[in-house]
Amino acid sequence: MKIKHNKKRNTAFVYEALVREITVAVIKNDSETKEKAVAIIKKHFKPNSALKRHLECYRSLYESHNMDAKTSEKIIREAKLASRLLDTQGLFVGHSDLIDDVNKELSPSVFNNFVPNYKTLASIYQIFSAETTPKSAVILENQLISTMTAAAKGGEELEPIDNLALTSFVTKFNEKYESTLSEQQKNLLNLYISSFADNSLTLKSFLNEEIGRLKASVGQSLEMAEFKEDEDMREKAKKIIEILEGFGNSQIDDKLLITVLKTQELVKELVINVDND
Repeated sequence: MKIKHNKKRNTAFVYEALVREITVAVIKNDSETKEKAVAIIKKHFKPNSALKRHLECYRSLYESHNMDAKTSEKIIREAKLASRLLDTQGLFVGHSDLIDDVNKELSPSVFNNFVPNYKTLASIYQIFSAETTPKSAVILENQLISTMTAAAKGGEELEPIDNLALTSFVTKFNEKYESTLSEQQKNLLNLYISSFADNSLTLKSFLNEEIGRLKASVGQSLEMAEFKEDEDMREKAKKIIEILEGFGNSQIDDKLLITVLKTQELVKELVINVDND
């Protein structure tokens, strides 16, 4: 019989929920919330802390893909051992302090944030618990091995986010820009959320193509009558192209994400204007 999953004491879940809180704050341009969430992560997941070491035990499992079954079994065994060698009382206190800071500095709603690999994290929580029965542990480990041996693109973590979850996530972005997200913006946000599961490989590939598309679209706008007649608009368009070109070898960060989202919105408006002419 499985023990009850307490997500507030699931180290990896709380960490991922905080990462998603930062993502929403970046999109909403809410620097205060972002800074508070980052400060909480730095405080509680600093190197050699109990929570940081526990998080690494989780990560060794939910970030592993394309493994053979034998290697997966070994990783699970070592992760379980490392988890149980941690100071139980120290870990409990660490969780309590983390929960308290999230509630006071941010909001209890953080614990309701959508985390794509929630089921996997819940299974690992059960596997790490000394209270889980041997039978349940074996069943859960077999399920986890299936995930670890699968290709990353077929794993649970990279499963496309359903419309309801995506709508909930991007509501705050819509509140700021008062517009419906384009398909390209949805793709960008979807991949940004999922990027934590595959080291941003899929996101980087998408951005390479998307930035090229945006540069071409803005470049074409220079041929529009409105731009030819307005020197200021022409200069702004050229500046946008210059900024996009500068992102070629840049690290994916807040500035890049926001710039691409805003440029996508601009290009969408340009297309609408052309269609209405």
